[in-house]
Amino acid sequence: MTQRQIFMAFFRIGMLGYGGGPASIPLIHKEAVDKYKWMKDEEFSDILAMGNTLPGPIATKMAGYIGYRVAGITGMLNAIAASVVPTVVLMIVLLVSLASFREYAWVQGMTNGVLPVVGVMLAVLTWQFFTKSKEGLGFGWSIMLVIVSALLITAIGLHPAFVIAGLLVFVFLKRTKGGGD
Repeated sequence: MTQRQIFMAFFRIGMLGYGGGPASIPLIHKEAVDKYKWMKDEEFSDILAMGNTLPGPIATKMAGYIGYRVAGITGMLNAIAASVVPTVVLMIVLLVSLASFREYAWVQGMTNGVLPVVGVMLAVLTWQFFTKSKEGLGFGWSIMLVIVSALLITAIGLHPAFVIAGLLVFVFLKRTKGGGD
């Protein structure tokens, strides 16, 4: 049953994760944390942060880790296959069929209509992460880190992976210095 659940969870993510890895993150969260309860929000946040610092597609890395955590090596392979195969098949089918229709307004409207939905899903997930960070770091530190991160990424153009790595080091040093966990 567990292998079937892993496959179905990541197959749904692969089928519905329109827009790439960032769009899949809320779907992964819904499956792994809310639906199957394979992990808590805190662990999901840690996996997301670590996955963002490593090269490669985030959805595949998260699928691999979650699959491994739930059911070992076979769970990892199952989750990766379930998340990648639908994308490959759909990409081939859609690119071949939509290439001939790409100039039509309904195809452009379909693409433009999905973007706000993905934006809302990412905003909800961001709010959930911010709420969790307030509990761990406090409101002041959380706001400061959001502002500094936004400035580094948007104003300076620093790659988000460097910001995430820097934040991980910051939190580690803050806990060590403050005698944390």
